[in-house]
Amino acid sequence: MKKILASIMAAVVVFSCTTTANKEENMKEETPIQQKVEEFVPFELNTDLSVLSEKERQMLPLLLEAAKLMDDIYWMEAFGDKSELLTDDLTDAELKFAKINYGPWERLNDNEPFLEEYGKKPAGANFYPADMTKVQFQNWDDTTKTSQYTLIRRDDSGNLVSIPYHVAFAAQVEKAAEFIRQAAELAEDPGLKNYLKKRAEALLTDEYYESDVAWMEMKNNTIEFIVGPIENYEDQLYGYKTAHESFILIKDKEWSARLEKYASLLPGLQKELPVSQEYKNETPGTESDMNVYDAIYYAGDCNAGSKTIAINLPNDEQVREEKGSRKLQLKNSMQAKFDKILVPISDLLIAEDQRKHVKFDAFFENTMFHEVAHGLGLGNTVDKSTTVRVALKDAYTSIEESKADILGLWCVYQLNEMGELGEKEMMDNFVTFMAGIFRSVRFGAASAHGKANMMRFYYFQEAGAFERDADTGTYRVDYEKMKDAMLGLSELVLKIQGDGDYIRAGEMIEEKGFIRSELQKDLDRIGEAGIPVDIVFEQGAEVLGIN
Repeated sequence: MKKILASIMAAVVVFSCTTTANKEENMKEETPIQQKVEEFVPFELNTDLSVLSEKERQMLPLLLEAAKLMDDIYWMEAFGDKSELLTDDLTDAELKFAKINYGPWERLNDNEPFLEEYGKKPAGANFYPADMTKVQFQNWDDTTKTSQYTLIRRDDSGNLVSIPYHVAFAAQVEKAAEFIRQAAELAEDPGLKNYLKKRAEALLTDEYYESDVAWMEMKNNTIEFIVGPIENYEDQLYGYKTAHESFILIKDKEWSARLEKYASLLPGLQKELPVSQEYKNETPGTESDMNVYDAIYYAGDCNAGSKTIAINLPNDEQVREEKGSRKLQLKNSMQAKFDKILVPISDLLIAEDQRKHVKFDAFFENTMFHEVAHGLGLGNTVDKSTTVRVALKDAYTSIEESKADILGLWCVYQLNEMGELGEKEMMDNFVTFMAGIFRSVRFGAASAHGKANMMRFYYFQEAGAFERDADTGTYRVDYEKMKDAMLGLSELVLKIQGDGDYIRAGEMIEEKGFIRSELQKDLDRIGEAGIPVDIVFEQGAEVLGIN
C-alpha cells in the first residue's frame, strides 16, 4: 500500500506543465491580468480582539497555523502542487491572480485559463485522474468511490484506486490536528474544548459525525473555528468530493442577541412553505441557532474567487435532522461587499426612485435567511429512497443555492407577514434582492451561486417581476409580480428536490443557467464602470497584530 500510495501521490499534480514563456513574453499579458486583479478590491480582515481573554488570544496563532494547512490541501485538490504554478516565470499580476483563483483558471469567468499554456480545467478538479472517463468510474466496483472524503487516483497498473483524505494528506492533517489539540488545551469554554478535540480526531480519521454534533452543541464560545473538508462546489464532475477550508471568526454578541428568536421559528416556517405537504414533511432540528461574527481568516475553498459572507452548517443530513444547523453571518465581509459592490451596482442599474430601497439591513436579512433556507425543505426525497444531494448529482449545488436564495427571500416575506420583523418595508428586501442578482451573477457559469442567480433572473423576467427601461438601462421591481414569482419559483425548486428530479434540474440549468446577450451588456457596463467583482483579503497574524 505504501509503495502504491507513493507512486500515486507523486502523480498528484496532474494539471501542472512547464512554462516556456520568458519574462519578456509575460510582460505582454501584464496589463489585462492586472485589470482582472484590480476587479478584486482589497479588504482588511480585522476586529476588536479586546473581547478575547488572554488564553483565547493565545489560541489564535495555533488556529491560524491549522487553517494554513487547510489552504495547502485545497491547492492540491483544486490544482495540484502550487509550487509548479507559482514560479518566478509569472509576472506580479499573474502571481496575484493565480493566488486569488487557486490555479490558472479564472473562477468568475467559467474557469477559462488565464495562462495560455494551461487548457480547460477538468470538471473534477484534482479529485480524479484527468484521463478518467465517466464510463470507467461507473464500471469501477468500489464502495468508497463516491465518498466525500476520498481522492481517486491510478495505481502503477493504471487501475483506479480510492485513497482516504487522511491518508492522501497525512502530513498536513497530522500537523493541523496537533495545532488544534494545543488550542483545545487553552480553550476555557467546555463546548469549544470538546469540539476542537473531536475535530482534530476527525481530520485523522475522516469520521466527522461526532465533531459536527459537538460543533452544534457549542453555545457560549467567542472564537469560532471551522475546519476540514466541507463543501462540494469544487467537484463539478459528480459533486461527490468535499474540499478543505477553514474560517476563524469572532462572535459579535450584540448583533447575535438580535437573532436569537428566529431559530425557534424554523419549524413553523417549514410548515408554511409554499408547496404541498409531502414536500415539507421533515422537521428541522430545534437546536439551530443564528449568530453574527467578524471574520479574521479565510483559507481554502471559502477563499477561492468569490468570498463567502454567510455559512449554514453542518451539511450532514443526519446531524441536521437530529440537531438542526447553525447559521453564521460574517458581518464585516458582508458590509464590505455591500459598500464596495452592491451600492455602486444599484446606482448604475436600479431605477433612480427605487435606489432608496437598497439598504444594508435588507441585504443582511436576505443573506441571513438564505442560510436559514438551506435547512428548509427536504434532505431526503419524498419516496425516502435517497438523499436529495445524491439524487441530483452534479446539479445539486446549483439547485440547492437556487432554493436557498428564493426561500431566503420568502422567509423574510413570511416573517414580515407574521409581524416578527417589526417596522419594515418589504420593498427594501425585494429591490435589494434584485440588485444582489447583478452582484452574484457576475460569479459566472462555473459557480453554483452564479447559475442560481441566472436561473432566478430569467424566471423573474418571464414572470414580469421587473421591467428594464431601454432608455436608461435601469431595472424597476414590480412588487406584486415579484411576490408571485417568489412563490412560484419556491414551489418549483422544492418539488425538484423532493422528487429527486435530476432530469428537470438539468433542464432548468440548461434553459436558464447562462448569461444571455442583453444581461451580458449590462454586466459589461458594471465592469466598464470599474465596480469590483469581489473582495480579496489582507489577513493573518500581522494584520491582527498578534505576531
